[in-house]
Amino acid sequence: MIAIRAARPDDAAAIAAIYAPHVLAGVVSFETQAPDADAMRARMEGADGLYPWIVATLSDEAGREDAVIGYAYAARFRERAAYRWVVETTIYVADVSQRAGVGRLLYEALVDTLTAQGFTQAMGVIALPNDGSIKLHEAVGFRRAGVFREVGHKHGRWIDVGYWQRELAQPVPQPAEPRRFADVGVVRDPVAVKHR
Repeated sequence: MIAIRAARPDDAAAIAAIYAPHVLAGVVSFETQAPDADAMRARMEGADGLYPWIVATLSDEAGREDAVIGYAYAARFRERAAYRWVVETTIYVADVSQRAGVGRLLYEALVDTLTAQGFTQAMGVIALPNDGSIKLHEAVGFRRAGVFREVGHKHGRWIDVGYWQRELAQPVPQPAEPRRFADVGVVRDPVAVKHR
């Protein structure tokens, strides 16, 4: 069974392990050195209780957690204060759990949580081409907002980056400050889905 919950500091090693292949062998991340568990834990702590980090876990029929199989998080979109209602979203799923619905479950929970927090826009940043990521983003309501041509260089080639945008709330003249993830938690009905 797949369950969604808030990430904990002791998930950092599993999260780092899921991310590492994308850094070392792929081009979906523009990092060139894979962060270890300590570095990933520091990133999680850097969210300072405001930005959500969530994980998908695989559990047995009795509900005992076995493994983290994917994660998603949001981060500040830009440094300037006027951007504080906008987040950049990220999601990674373990190779063994690809195409099992894990990504969609994570993204739906992340979007619901960000909406409850009071953020107004989510930006997905995708190294192109990446049909799988585009389909996932569009399945949860993101729409193409633009492309930056040949802005990343990795593994001997130049890579385009696409921006996908999802409105989380209608813009209003005086928006309330976003609520902290630490105060809201994961906003989603408990999820239990059979894993293939």
